[in-house]
Amino acid sequence: MGEFAMQAYYADHFVLPLPEGHRFPMRKYSRLRDRLAAEVPGVRFFEAPAASDGELALVHTPAYIQGIAHGHLDPAVYREIGFPWSSAMAERARRSVGASVAAARAALSEGLAGNLAGGTHHAYADKGGGFCVFNDIAVTARLMQAEVGRQRKTPFRVAVVDLDVHQGNGTARIFAQDSSVFTLSLHGEKNFPFRKEPSDLDVGLPDGCTDEAYLQALHQALAELEGRFEPDMVIYLAGADAHEGDRLGRLKLTLDGMAERDRVVLDWAWQRGLPVMLCMGGGYGHDIETTVAVQVQTWTIALEYQRRWQARAGLRA
Repeated sequence: MGEFAMQAYYADHFVLPLPEGHRFPMRKYSRLRDRLAAEVPGVRFFEAPAASDGELALVHTPAYIQGIAHGHLDPAVYREIGFPWSSAMAERARRSVGASVAAARAALSEGLAGNLAGGTHHAYADKGGGFCVFNDIAVTARLMQAEVGRQRKTPFRVAVVDLDVHQGNGTARIFAQDSSVFTLSLHGEKNFPFRKEPSDLDVGLPDGCTDEAYLQALHQALAELEGRFEPDMVIYLAGADAHEGDRLGRLKLTLDGMAERDRVVLDWAWQRGLPVMLCMGGGYGHDIETTVAVQVQTWTIALEYQRRWQARAGLRA
């Protein structure tokens, strides 16, 4: 592994006690870690720390934070999230945020690092939704701004490149009035959430969208982002649910198309010297191994770019 190791943070040992037949594929997280450990040498695994109340409060309301911690919110809140409350659910939600925060700190010094879960973009400041409890993207962006902001006179600007097949409604709402964070969402126009929030740049794609049309839209979106915003860091939601094998995605990207999607984003960031925090977003394959294969491919490509970062840092040393 040596100098070219890429940091990956996990919380898959906090397994939610979901009822029989629940449609959320909880097992995909441990399968991803197992596959990466076996097949992608160069990834280092770290248990995710739990985000503190203070870190969560950079985005979320105190009442919501305490309600998740102690399970005393209205039952309708948990139904909207999609998970029954349990202490494991509350702890996993904190650690999913903590994983992204730790990965972002690593990315700032090493160029690229990631969360083996995360991408919980449907969570708002005061509620969750769509299997998202706390918004790890938003907390991470604000915490990096606070930490780096102490060392510089200009705002630390974060670009969220959200390529989950579902629109990032919670993230869009949280940053709607914040000019220091740019939210880009490339998603299925007719898919969940059916009430979308305006991102800084939304690109809605038709059902059945294939590789060529998707990649063209992605290139155009990144060009528009660059014309409107100068980021210091990228948070990349590499949702596996745009793949043709996803039961909820409704798009038709091939495995090769998904690989090219990842390369386009990571090369765009690499060319501009922008550190990247990678998180996984959704993935609901008819066969869970299909989803995991897409995610393993994403991490394999990310490791290629991490090695470029390390090589460039070595040349500068």
